[in-house]
Amino acid sequence: MPFRGLNMQHRCFGTPNSRLRGELVQDLYLKELRAYKPTPIKLSDSQSHVQKFSAPKAPHSPDEGDIAQDLKAYEDQQVELEGQTTPGEAAAPEESWFEEEDWDEDGEKAAGSH
Repeated sequence: MPFRGLNMQHRCFGTPNSRLRGELVQDLYLKELRAYKPTPIKLSDSQSHVQKFSAPKAPHSPDEGDIAQDLKAYEDQQVELEGQTTPGEAAAPEESWFEEEDWDEDGEKAAGSH
């Protein structure tokens, strides 16, 4: 006959149940979080990460006399156009890159064509 009316308490001598284990981990985490003290930030800490700004050197300008001579030589050059011939030179014949195929009267390719 089972004991229905009696409240029996069980005592376990093993690991605590999951609820207690979760609270234990949470308590340890909060304890460590409260004990953490960050190091104060100093003004000199940023100086090691930032370089000092120095303006770049100004570029030197080219000599003005050479520019005038170069410009004069450029203006004196003769313009070369494609297809234009100089006096005394024969014009080169234009090549036709289009190949026409030979067709018979019946609408078929001729035997001599590709």
